[in-house]
Amino acid sequence: MASKKLTNRLYENNSPESDHSLDADQDADQLEADINKWIDAFILDRKVQGLAAGTIYFYQMMLKLFTQYLKQFNRPFTIKEITPNLIRSFMVQLEDAGHNPGGRHAAYRALRAFVYFWREEVEPENWKNPFTKVSAPATSKAPLPPIELEDIQALLATCDTMKRTGERDAAMILSLADTGARAKELLSMNLDDLDLITGEVYIRQGKGNKPRFVFLGKKARKAVRQYLNTRNDDNPALWISEQGNRLTYWGLREVIRRRSKAAGIEPPGLHDFRRFFALACLRNGMDLHTLRQLMGHSDLQMLQRYLALSNEDLQNSHRMAGPVDHSRL
Repeated sequence: MASKKLTNRLYENNSPESDHSLDADQDADQLEADINKWIDAFILDRKVQGLAAGTIYFYQMMLKLFTQYLKQFNRPFTIKEITPNLIRSFMVQLEDAGHNPGGRHAAYRALRAFVYFWREEVEPENWKNPFTKVSAPATSKAPLPPIELEDIQALLATCDTMKRTGERDAAMILSLADTGARAKELLSMNLDDLDLITGEVYIRQGKGNKPRFVFLGKKARKAVRQYLNTRNDDNPALWISEQGNRLTYWGLREVIRRRSKAAGIEPPGLHDFRRFFALACLRNGMDLHTLRQLMGHSDLQMLQRYLALSNEDLQNSHRMAGPVDHSRL
């Protein structure tokens, strides 16, 4: 059990009456188990560990879903009251609210990490871990489909290269498709991260703060070069808004939404370009280990799923052109 010194430190200066509201003999268990205070401590711990800003944001949003779920009970909850049935009920509510299996699985992982953090900090006596009785929500092993090549062509057709925004948007679309970079990785690129002669692009902080190199081909390099020729600012960011600021994630989403509307297609997700890159590379003969390095994956699990999609292409091609089925044998 954590000492009163620990619990007082968690609560220190959080109330205008903090000097008087905490009686020295107040039950430490009640203080230790205050969920909101422990979430703050958990997020602080993740920051101290040096996790990426995107990972910190992930934990904050997933745990916010849980605290919002608890509000329906109209009373404060302690961590010890997180039971298997409460976790199951939370998962069901997420499903009813329209969260897909991947989203529910993410919420489960975040809540589990939070509870395990509390367990390590407090070392509670006579406490049973609720996650030993609740399995993680099942997720589909099949990857979501990528954006189609025809849709990329349709998006590019809406980019008026006589305008700066048209040059920029065309260059961004081609860069998303040609590097396999995550949207946030693309937006964090600076001008000095890019070598327009070799096409080498340095991603300083990929997922898990891991750096890596990606590459732009000749067509994408040409588009980026044309876009850069329209700029006369001193912003170090590679991608900037019309106001001259570094383009944000939401700004990029709006660019794709607007281009999709002009092209008459359903707006693709930003990650759909990354899926396009993976599947296209496999179809064109790239080996899995090279593709894993380019995409910044720590293992081959996800790429094996894309390989299955690639094999489906081969199966369909054989069905259409197999010599025995298409002959008089």
